[in-house]
This record gives sequence, C-alpha cells and structure tokens, in this order.
Amino acid sequence: MRKPELAAVIAEKTDLTKEKANQVLNAILDSITGALDKDTVTLVGFGTFEKRHRGARTGKNPQTGEPVKIKASNTVAFKPGKNLKDSVNPPAAPAKAAKKK
Repeated sequence: MRKPELAAVIAEKTDLTKEKANQVLNAILDSITGALDKDTVTLVGFGTFEKRHRGARTGKNPQTGEPVKIKASNTVAFKPGKNLKDSVNPPAAPAKAAKKK
C-alpha cells in the first residue's frame, strides 16, 4: 500500500475528503519525523520508531572489489509492538493431546 492509498482508506473510515485525509496523514508523518530528532516515538500496540547511530565503517565496491570508506550516519529503526506482531503472526492452534492406551 502506498501513501495515496493509505490516505484514501483514512478518508473512507473517517468520512473525511481525500484531500483532508492526506493533510492528516502528512501531519502525522511530519510530527513523527520531527520528534525523532529529539526522542523515540512510541505508538502503543503498533510499534516504536527510534533514531540510531551507525559508525563509520569500511565497505566494498561490488563492481571493483575496492575497499570504500562509508561515513558515519543516523538511521531510523522500527520495533513492532505486540498487537502488530500478533496480527501478522496469528498464534498457532494448540496441539491435540496424544491419547493414552
């Protein structure tokens, strides 16, 4: 699902216009992005976004095999919450007990 499709689903579920739903979605994403500069963002039941630092390292150019220096950078990590994990991986049915003779 892409961003316009997500905005359309939000519009349908909330009786907003697609334009208004897109504004709401943009506001949420901008707020998460801005907050990551200072702190982690936790959406209970969905997951946690956090900024992580990657140190400088040496990589390899796949075409030439030459070593390449990769600068230190920041990245974003997402850790899914329990509800999200459970919706993607429903619990397995309990195994039937073996009959004793």
